[in-house]
Amino acid sequence: MVHGIPHTEKLFIGGDFNSHIRAMSGGYDDVHGGFGFGDKNGGGTSLLDFARLFDLVITNSSFPKKREHLVTFRNSVVETQIDYLLCRKSDTGLCTKCKVIPSENLLTLHRLMVMDLEIIRKRRKRAIYSQYRIKWGALTEAKAQY
Repeated sequence: MVHGIPHTEKLFIGGDFNSHIRAMSGGYDDVHGGFGFGDKNGGGTSLLDFARLFDLVITNSSFPKKREHLVTFRNSVVETQIDYLLCRKSDTGLCTKCKVIPSENLLTLHRLMVMDLEIIRKRRKRAIYSQYRIKWGALTEAKAQY
């Protein structure tokens, strides 16, 4: 499905992957930003391989954050980071911030994760016609020709 989305389109993938990618990139410097939480497991390796295969970056790991802004799942026994947001490497400049809101609960155990994007719309140039523009404001009676 990811291959079917053209590279001219913006692609953002977010979800509960039940994976741990670890605090350090560990050989995945091209997809992991170096800021994570916990230890890597098999699902984390699969997620990192998926991101590498489809030229994606895990945006959660791209920004240094406090511990409470990293933990996406918390219950009475464990707190961990299992929810991730991914985007294309070519679109990483659009992402200005990605963090977890500690006080907001999306479900009873998951926390709300947000990503700030800065999308600048390019202005279109006006159509230029072959006809010259006449500046009537500079026309004086002395310059006028009959």
